[in-house]
Formats: sequence, structure tokens, C-alpha cells
Amino acid sequence: MKTPLFTPEQRARLRGELLEYAARDLRISGGAITGSAAAGAEDRWSDIDLAFGVRDAAELANVLNDWTAEMYASYQALHHLDVWADAWVYRVFLLPGTLQVDLALVPAAEFRALAPSFRLVFGEANEARHAAPPAPADMIGLAWLYALHARTCIARGQLWQAEYMISGTRDHALALACVRNGLPAVHGRGTDRLPAGVTAPFEGSLVRRLEAGELARALRVAVEGLLGEIRSVDRELAGRLEDALLCLAGNQADASA
Repeated sequence: MKTPLFTPEQRARLRGELLEYAARDLRISGGAITGSAAAGAEDRWSDIDLAFGVRDAAELANVLNDWTAEMYASYQALHHLDVWADAWVYRVFLLPGTLQVDLALVPAAEFRALAPSFRLVFGEANEARHAAPPAPADMIGLAWLYALHARTCIARGQLWQAEYMISGTRDHALALACVRNGLPAVHGRGTDRLPAGVTAPFEGSLVRRLEAGELARALRVAVEGLLGEIRSVDRELAGRLEDALLCLAGNQADASA
């Protein structure tokens, strides 16, 4: 029998139990709800996002191990992975019913809101320090790098890798558009909130068939969209890059020379 999809009621109950578990742990200095639930934007598909400060930084690994044991023993976790960002470790669990639980731990000295979606539930937190958006220059550099590799992969007949690189070009260009429009730029979170006029030029960059000609066509569209975004944030840089980008998008036959 298949495990049924988690329900919002199950999610809310589990979140409450995890917060109670944390509040009883004297090693934890504070706990917060983060993500969509903290921002009042939770929907049917939202996961559980919680953040905790650990009083003694030397105890962080032990606290994390105890949390992990609890998630497997009491909630039948299926697997987990760690994502590190500065002093924070995000341990992400997959539970039956496809419920995702993200537990973020950091030494108490760094426990603070990194975004507006942070609601302290118990304990103390330091002054908020919202993370800066990615630098446009970095996104532009990554976008043209992906485009360059896409051109080379097409010429070499590495079609799957070419598709990956074309997607990377488009994704970084759209992230640049998100920053320009004051939207979240990481992991595509703001992309669906971009104006239709911004996203429409990129629709043709979706690869329809794994063929060299189709990949070349999609790359041209992605590069043209990228150039449009670069012009919106730095016309001088766009002018310097334009000939090279249009050349790599239009001359796949020269890539293996």
C-alpha cells in the first residue's frame, strides 16, 4: 500500500512537537519558525522550516546527532542531507508522505533572522541581519560561462551536458532579473513572480529535443535574453560582451576548432 501524501494537519502537529522537543533541550538558546509559515504564505505543499540557536558551539554536533536520532526513531525519516551556509547547518529530512523537514542549527552567537521570514517562538535571537542578494556581476559571469560551455558541448556532441549548460545560462539570467525586480534570486524562488514581459523572451530557450540544431536554437534564445538582462543593469558591460556572446551563440561549428 502506498503511503498517503502528508496533510496540512499532520504538518502543523509535527511542527508543534518539534518546537516542544527543542524548548525542553537546555542546550538550545532559541527556536524560530522560518520560511513560508513565518511569512504567512504557507500552502498545501509547504515544508517545515525551523531554526535553532545552540548555546555552546562545541555542542552543535551533538545536538544535531540527537535531532537526527529523534527524526528517525519517532518520525520514520527516510533520508537526510546537510547544507552548510557560513556558520549555519541545514539538516534536511525526507519523511514518509513526502513531507520535508528543514532543521537549521547555528551557534547562539549567530542565531538571528537572515530574512523577513523568521518568527521567534521561544528563547532569544540576535539582531536581524538579512542576507544580501547575489551580486549582479557574479550572476552575469556565471551566465556567460554556462553559455560558453553550452556552445562547446554542442560542438562536441555532448548533448545532455549542453542541455544542462543552456538551462544554467537561462537560470542565471532569470536570477539577474529577479534581483533587478527586488525578488528572491536563489533557487528560482522569485521567477514565477517576474512580469510576463521579462520571462517571455526566455520561453524559447527551453530545449524541446536532444538534437544539436535544437540545442543551438535554444542557446541563441537564452543568450539573447541574457544580453537583454545585462543591458538592464549595466549597459557598458553589455556593450563589451555583446559581440562575444552573439558569436558563441551563432557559431557552434567553430567550437571544436
